[in-house]
Amino acid sequence: MLDPVSDMMTRIRNAGLARHSSTRIPHSKMKERIAQILKDEGYVQDFEVSGEVPKKEIVVHLKYNDKHRLAINSMRKVSKSGCRSYAGVKEIPMIKQGLGVAIVSTSKGIITDKEARRLNVGGEILCEIW
Repeated sequence: MLDPVSDMMTRIRNAGLARHSSTRIPHSKMKERIAQILKDEGYVQDFEVSGEVPKKEIVVHLKYNDKHRLAINSMRKVSKSGCRSYAGVKEIPMIKQGLGVAIVSTSKGIITDKEARRLNVGGEILCEIW
């Protein structure tokens, strides 16, 4: 697996298209933080970490609207392994006029674009979700 964040996004997207209630993702601290942001922003119902150290997993419980469509309309990886995308605090993109979320890896940790602007820090734009 070359890009774990892309793998996580693909697993969530595929599980949503197949109308699964949850999906399992190999654990890392970065993916756990991204799952926490997705939960806090209302894109997934919940997540939990299960298993022991060598085989830890993150179980993400997906959220659907009343028309049985996934709460996440689109997920787009911005910073790729061949072309990293960095932005200063003034260049952090506003996703769908503030309706979406950009996940940014900063010196303060992995945070949303709104939090990065509030803390006045820039960093690597990992992905955009709306």
